[in-house]
Parts: sequence; C-alpha cells; structure tokens
Amino acid sequence: MRLRHIEVFHAIMQAGTISGAAQLLSISQPAATKVLQHCEMQLGLTLFERIKGKLHPTPEARKLFAEVDRLNRDLQSVRRLANNLKNHPDEAVRLASTPTLSITVVPSALAAWRSKFANVHCNLATHHTSDIVNALLLGDVDFALSLYDPLHPNIASESLVQGGMTTIAPLGTWSSKLDNTALPIADLPKNLIALDLDDHLVSRVMDACEEQGLSFTSHTVVQTYLLARTLVEHGAGAAVIDPFTAATADHSKVQCRPLVPVVPVNLYLLTVKATPLSRSARAFVQCIRESAAECIARTTAA
Repeated sequence: MRLRHIEVFHAIMQAGTISGAAQLLSISQPAATKVLQHCEMQLGLTLFERIKGKLHPTPEARKLFAEVDRLNRDLQSVRRLANNLKNHPDEAVRLASTPTLSITVVPSALAAWRSKFANVHCNLATHHTSDIVNALLLGDVDFALSLYDPLHPNIASESLVQGGMTTIAPLGTWSSKLDNTALPIADLPKNLIALDLDDHLVSRVMDACEEQGLSFTSHTVVQTYLLARTLVEHGAGAAVIDPFTAATADHSKVQCRPLVPVVPVNLYLLTVKATPLSRSARAFVQCIRESAAECIARTTAA
C-alpha cells in the first residue's frame, strides 16, 4: 500500500463513505474513489462492499485497519514534529511540568523571569512524566520539569535542586520550637494520609519505614501531594509529601518537618539530548532553580 492508499482507506473507515473521506482529505470524491480502486487492485483484495448504497468494510479491511490506524497516528506525530520545526519561533519558551511543580515552583519562577523577558512568548503545559517525554521528543516543548528521571536514552536529565520528603501535620501537633527540625521516621504521626504506592517517592518512604521495621495503617488514601496537603490544612491528618508542595502549605494551619533518614527528592530538568536551549529558556531554568531552592529552604532546618 502506498501512503496515499493508506490515507484514503483510513479516511473511508473513519467517515463511512467515500464522500465523507473526500471531505476529510480535502479532495474530490472521484479522486478518492480512484485511489481506493487502485489500492484494491494492488492488494488483490476487496476492502468494501456496497450494500443498499452504503459501504461496508470486509473482514480483511477490518483487520487491515488495526495496523493502518496505528500507522496513521505515527504519521500525525511526524507531521506535528515537522510543523513544530518549521513554525517554532526562536525566542519562544515552551515548558512542560508535572502538576505538582506547575503549582508550586513554576509560578514564582515565571514571575521572576518575566521581569527580564517581558515580551518573550511563553507556553506552559502540564503533563505527567510519560507524556512529558513524548512532548519533548515531538518538539512540542523545549524543556520540562519532573520529580522523576525517566531514564530515556534520548532525554537528558539534570538535577537542579535536591531536597527531602517532608512531614506536614496540623498546627499544634508539635511544639513550635520543632518547626523545620528533622523528624525521625519512627516518630511519624499515626494518622497519616497515604498516597498511591505507584508513586516512586512514596515507595522510597515505605522502603525507609520497612528498613526500621515500621508499618502504618492509613484510613485515607489520595493520589496527589496537593490533595494530601489540602487535607492536612483542614485537620484531616498528617502526610509525608515532597518539599515543594510542603513549602506552599498554609503555615497558619500546618507545621512542616523534614524526614530522617532523608528520602531524597530531586527536581529534574529534562531536555532532548544535544539540543541547546535558547538564551531566554536558560534564564527561565535559572529562575526555576532559584525558586525551587527557596522552597527547600522554607522546609528545612537552619
């Protein structure tokens, strides 16, 4: 099958009619019909049967469509990448970050960056790390932020700042003199709000607990650090969260103490390997580094 055959066949399967396929492809109906006929002739297969004026895919066509649909998605990705390469302005900055970082670190960094780059276009996207990798490889973004190193062969990762997992608890849980002092893992509050075990940072905390023979029973389980922080602010329990989320907590309602032994948390800068950043993007990265360092400072002992 030639590429044009694939495009027309896929469009007919989507639209259900040749006229509909022609509209999707912005070609004439006779042209679409001619391509389909040529495709069937080359394959030696009948792909559609006309019954009462309607096209019905043959069993062979349905089997073929499963592979063609996958190929079509790949073609769309190639077109999107080519379009990005053609139309991407040199001085635009396109950043993707995980939901946690987009709310905790990025806002203050953007504000600081804007004081020097007031007229540079900036696009911010929020994705999970797996989607961030795809966005980088397709050229949808220039750089990205994550608390997780994807260890992808084509993605470069650099730790901008390192902190540690932090315990937050409702105000009054500890003496105010203990704020920001290290909390031994054995002294964790028993009313912990748990997070999804699929999170790699949570898994590290659980490993640290197991090494000391500790176990905790949680009656509340959430999927994000931001939700855990909000629940603690409302007095629903204590939680162990990343230091960036902890730094944005309402300290008139909660107390924060870094956990020991330290469960490290890295803020990773992700870029496509061998792809340099623009001057404005490099400046943005520096603002992110400084913003993240301030977050760490607010949740650690002096």
